[in-house]
Amino acid sequence: MGRKVSFGLLWLGFVTYAFFLAPPTQPDTFDLIKNLSTGQIAGINPLIVALFNIMGILPLIYSAVLFMDGRGQKIRAWIFATASFAVGAFALLPYLALREPNPSFSGRKNWFIKLLDSRWFGIALAFGAIGLVVYGFSQGNWADFVQQWRTSRFIHVMSLDFCLLCLLFPSLLGDDMARRGLKDDRIFWAVSLVPLLGAVTYLSLRPPLPEDIENVHKASGQGSAEKASVSGV
Repeated sequence: MGRKVSFGLLWLGFVTYAFFLAPPTQPDTFDLIKNLSTGQIAGINPLIVALFNIMGILPLIYSAVLFMDGRGQKIRAWIFATASFAVGAFALLPYLALREPNPSFSGRKNWFIKLLDSRWFGIALAFGAIGLVVYGFSQGNWADFVQQWRTSRFIHVMSLDFCLLCLLFPSLLGDDMARRGLKDDRIFWAVSLVPLLGAVTYLSLRPPLPEDIENVHKASGQGSAEKASVSGV
């Protein structure tokens, strides 16, 4: 219960801060978002370009654990995962508050779960994240970024959203490791203490998710027995 309350209060605090306490929205915010979304980045600080695109990678990182976790939840993980592409932690915090611990995975992996579970998916995210980090740090203007962080609600809230998403990943990591039989606490802390890059490294190296074949066969057998019973009637 304490975990649920903590995530709920964090969500409420983030929403309150973003809408009432963050710097004001600048007149050119819509044009900035449009240009970033369409790749028209000429004249835009590379740090902002990198951060904006990383905010598209982070929901993919979360999807690689959320959809497996959601298999054993009463709530639909895909709703929150999809919404996170638009609003980041604003969508994921309610899921974290509502979910139950789920260190297991039941049933077969469909094609979508197999894609998210693939190491190649993690490697692709790792290359994208590392490339953006290198681009932002090597080409970016920190003085300009700090100034925009102080004056622009969009830059300010996006930066805080990035920090929150990096900090919240360990809340799902433990169960994902358990589902894969990983019991080494050193792995958990190594991933948790390295924001963003720790997560993509984990997705690139984690063992595949085992399928609960026994339960699948039981369910299949029960289905066959029911069909036979109906046919006999």
